[in-house]
Amino acid sequence: MTEVTRVPLKPVAPGSLTKLWVGVALAILIGAGLALAAVPINWNQVEVIEEVPAVDGEGTVSLTIETVREGSGATAEEGQVVFVKYRGILADDGTVFDEYTPITLPVEGVFSEGTPFPVIENQTIDGFFMGLQQMRKGGEYKLFIPSELGYGETPRPGSPIPPGADLIFEIEVMDIISQQQFEVGMGILQQAIQASNPGIPGGPPAGPPQGIGE
Repeated sequence: MTEVTRVPLKPVAPGSLTKLWVGVALAILIGAGLALAAVPINWNQVEVIEEVPAVDGEGTVSLTIETVREGSGATAEEGQVVFVKYRGILADDGTVFDEYTPITLPVEGVFSEGTPFPVIENQTIDGFFMGLQQMRKGGEYKLFIPSELGYGETPRPGSPIPPGADLIFEIEVMDIISQQQFEVGMGILQQAIQASNPGIPGGPPAGPPQGIGE
């Protein structure tokens, strides 16, 4: 099992490709907000995706997924980009620590609604990476991520996620596209941003900025 990635809020590792491009670069240029609400998971009929050793070394804990509404087509594959509407919830008390934030893009129709996440190992926390690969376009899911596959015992100081926290992600899959399609779309958005903001050299960064989530 890969080392658990620890970042303060979203299920994205330092240097994540898609989250920084759309969720950071465009959000800074255009603006975004955050809304909070909590809905507990329904534990009827959940599927075990992965079992991992417990933190205390005694027994195992499970990464599980509940299919609220099945999607269509193939499940997401490693290397693709998945657009989702989501909420991240602390499993023990229902506190929402993160949620999808709509962003108004300069060109409509380039991407689907939702936040893009890369299905690439070490680009998101392990549980999120594995969970995305069980999901289909149009589906709704509840993903339970034990601490061992989440942020672990040492989340960033000041994070709303406490040490050893188990997490629930409520996820609606809006679209699944290839990395190539994503890069083409980002090129279109970059040109649009440059055209409307001539004072910004080159538009959004071509690669991950340093220090995100570190």
